[in-house]
Amino acid sequence: MLEFIQQPWHWSVAGIFIGLTVPTLLLLGNKKFGISSSLRHICAACVPAGISFFQYDWKKELWNLFFVLGVFIGGIIAAYLLSNPADVVVSEATKTDLAAFGITDYSKLMPAEIFNFDNLLTIKGFILFVVGGFLVGFGTRYAGGCTSGHAIMGLSNLQWPSLVATCCFMAGGFFSTHILLPLIFKL
Repeated sequence: MLEFIQQPWHWSVAGIFIGLTVPTLLLLGNKKFGISSSLRHICAACVPAGISFFQYDWKKELWNLFFVLGVFIGGIIAAYLLSNPADVVVSEATKTDLAAFGITDYSKLMPAEIFNFDNLLTIKGFILFVVGGFLVGFGTRYAGGCTSGHAIMGLSNLQWPSLVATCCFMAGGFFSTHILLPLIFKL
């Protein structure tokens, strides 16, 4: 049974389960799916400051914190108990594109040539990790939610702001991949 779980599955299996979360959450009490709001709930619970952004009844959203905790624990279980020892399957065209940046190791989920401690203290690492992390956080707050909240929940509910946000996420991703990333890797 463990071998069956560890093998690569078709992408549609995850798509079906992710898609089923939307009607499930709506049926369980009109709950909204999204991960980025959980950080606000944690801050509201742990930092009793006079900041108006954190002044709300975060206990009504306690289910969201349990959801995020489940995602975290599930990730740990998947990484340590259910990981597949084979290299990550990457298309040949993508391997060719990434080889131009010096990325050739596909033994882990994230390329070791980028995600390592040696890169952390370089200008490239600073841009990728610190500046990139800030931009993701700023963009999430500015857009009123993260990609999962807008692209999965918002589009399912036919919300116009979610369509605009998802289109902007995609445009930003294409721009970053084809314009910014080559410039960063030349550093």
